[in-house]
Amino acid sequence: MLTIENLSVHYGGIHALQGISLEVPAGKIVTLIGANGAGKSTTLNTIIGLVKSSSGSVMFEGKNILGQPTKSLVEQGLVLVPEGRRIFPNLTVQENLTLGAYARTDAESIEQDRERVFNLFPRLKARTNQLAGTMSGGERKMLAIARGMMSKPQLLLVDEPSLGLAPHLVYDVFHALEELQRRGVTILLVEQNVNATLEITNRAYVLEQGAITLTGPSSAMKQNEHVRNAYLGI
Repeated sequence: MLTIENLSVHYGGIHALQGISLEVPAGKIVTLIGANGAGKSTTLNTIIGLVKSSSGSVMFEGKNILGQPTKSLVEQGLVLVPEGRRIFPNLTVQENLTLGAYARTDAESIEQDRERVFNLFPRLKARTNQLAGTMSGGERKMLAIARGMMSKPQLLLVDEPSLGLAPHLVYDVFHALEELQRRGVTILLVEQNVNATLEITNRAYVLEQGAITLTGPSSAMKQNEHVRNAYLGI
């Protein structure tokens, strides 16, 4: 579904991404792991058109999408859930979800997807008319993911979904990602909770100082000595 080849990004004199290549097959969850500053968020932001690349290609469903406006990419089914809890705090949960579907015109399907979101995140249904900014951090992260789902994504880019969450909420978020995969959504996940990430993903790429240094099935990566030492604390 998504193929990145020799992608490079510069921030002034900083070579943030150094010719990386990776693939996200349809129906899979692929993870990009690495330390802070390795280039993980830059990768997602470049895919979605928020950061300009220096060279390389990003193929989505067989088309090179580099340079396309973000709005156009969302309409094609490519959606980013950004790092942090970037929701509209002065709008209700319902209004946030409605904004997630802004590019859609299929009213009946929108309502069906809203019910699916509420089934996946029952806490949100109980807070439909609550201002988003008054909810807990975990609930706001759930809302950010739910809003992304309302765009009816084919490929969901998820940046640090568990950041700052209590352990029981981390479980809820990862369970939601697994359920999305079961429903046919392809996911590219950036996450620093590497142990939990390798449990739910199909393939992993290690990004270090802007370069891909390792890749393999997630089950095998859990046994890799470098991954165990650098990211699993073993």
